[in-house]
Amino acid sequence: MKYYISTLIIILTISLSHAQTSPEDKLGAWYTYFGNHRLSNKISIVAGGQIWAYEPATNLNLFLAKLGLNYHINNKLKVELGYSFLDIDKSIVPKAGSHVFENRLSGQIAYNHKLNKLPIDHRLRIEHRMFNLPNGHSDKRRLRYRLGTKIKLNKLLFIRINNEVLSTIEDDFSTANRFYTALGIKLTKSSNLQLGYLNRHLFRKDINLHRLQVGLFIKTDHRKKEG
Repeated sequence: MKYYISTLIIILTISLSHAQTSPEDKLGAWYTYFGNHRLSNKISIVAGGQIWAYEPATNLNLFLAKLGLNYHINNKLKVELGYSFLDIDKSIVPKAGSHVFENRLSGQIAYNHKLNKLPIDHRLRIEHRMFNLPNGHSDKRRLRYRLGTKIKLNKLLFIRINNEVLSTIEDDFSTANRFYTALGIKLTKSSNLQLGYLNRHLFRKDINLHRLQVGLFIKTDHRKKEG
């Protein structure tokens, strides 16, 4: 009898420990900053970073820093070449060898238009992901498509909604989906703060990760004004 009780206690302890340390059971957070700086009618640069946390105020999951160069074909269409560096901690608990470093090259096309009066934006991106693993190197390619909109509520507030599908070619196009919605606050003519929620669904693992979102976005225009 004591054996069965001891076994049950061990099983319950392991189960509870797993539940408390599973990423899907934690409410995490993503913190984002990006600046878009227009240099001329055709050229702009984007620079920024992102921090993912397994929990809102602690337990780092990912750090990303990005720099990109945009070429504006016209007012609706632009292309971008970008580079990102990432430090990824794949384990929610401290664990040797859990950190992976990534160098990422990306190319994307962005297009925006209006559906009646509703603004619509599309983003198609391809990424070449180069991982430095504890036991070697690995390269993967990923396709991403994002569809989004921005709904103005008044001069100060707006709602941002977008959905992005991500597919990794080497993993039989295994797919993830990111749904994002946020309340945007216009801070100045060139900056806004977004507070929202992101649902990250991983199809292969069949799990949903729930993440709070805090983002600061800045746009500057350095083109010389005529006259």
